[in-house]
Amino acid sequence: MPMAINLNRFDLTTLRLFVAAVDTGSLTAGAERLDISLAAASKRIAEMEAHVGAPLLERSKRGVVPTDPGLTLMPHAVEMVSRLEQLALAMGDVKRGTGGHLRLWANTSAFGGFLPALLARYAQAHPSVVFDLEDAISEDAVRAVARGTAELAVIGENTPAEGLQTLVCHVDELVLMLPASHALAAASREGAPLSSGASVAPVPLHTLLGHDLVAFGRSTSLTRQLAAAAEAAHRPLRIRAQVRSFDAMARMVSAGLGLAVLPREGALPYVRALGMVLAPISGMRCERRLLLAMRDRERLTPAAQAFVRLALPTPA
Repeated sequence: MPMAINLNRFDLTTLRLFVAAVDTGSLTAGAERLDISLAAASKRIAEMEAHVGAPLLERSKRGVVPTDPGLTLMPHAVEMVSRLEQLALAMGDVKRGTGGHLRLWANTSAFGGFLPALLARYAQAHPSVVFDLEDAISEDAVRAVARGTAELAVIGENTPAEGLQTLVCHVDELVLMLPASHALAAASREGAPLSSGASVAPVPLHTLLGHDLVAFGRSTSLTRQLAAAAEAAHRPLRIRAQVRSFDAMARMVSAGLGLAVLPREGALPYVRALGMVLAPISGMRCERRLLLAMRDRERLTPAAQAFVRLALPTPA
């Protein structure tokens, strides 16, 4: 008769260690995250594997990956660790007398666009809520929600988010940022000289792709959207420099190192300050939709539920 599983053998520290090791791809990194020694971490995993009767992690020189039994354990472990972290935050809020925690990760497009004003409105309506915010690429934000590190994430719509609920929370337009002195911005539609921030005729995608670009990393949702348009046009994407912020992008464009495609809201603060021009782009889909991602809307904390209600443009 198979040995029964003793739930008391699944202590929370070992489950947190297992999740951290899978998340980082390294038992060493997982042990460091929990501030325990590698020897103690190895012993904990070995004892849990012995009780389960199967290896949970496959070890190699490149790190660790979950075995099939490990993949079975992972979602349950993530759920328990997430609930434990929410419990710790809730009891911390009780101790401090605060009105809850808003744990939100968002991509640069959100932080550089609509999110700060939305957070200001939220803070005014819920002054006792403590913010826990992180600026991250969309993929990392999705993982944070899946692992329970964050309750909510704002991500690009082309980001895989399997197992999460997503709702459209913002729509913007992609535009081309270029110096006012650039040849593409030599004249307005009427042929008059341009001033900083003036509009110009749409720039065709094939023309845009003939220039060097300043962009975010290739793994970001914004650059993937642009890369997909270039691939559909059978043209290469000439990225000359990869940066991490709209500020760095605008300053690189201002210095003449390339052009940039970014959401209009993220570009506007730099137009007048740096003598830029924004041009519409033709020949590609320029709608930029951002999604609010969560594990289960019905199980969000009151602080997170209040943010979702405020963030959605229409009732959902």
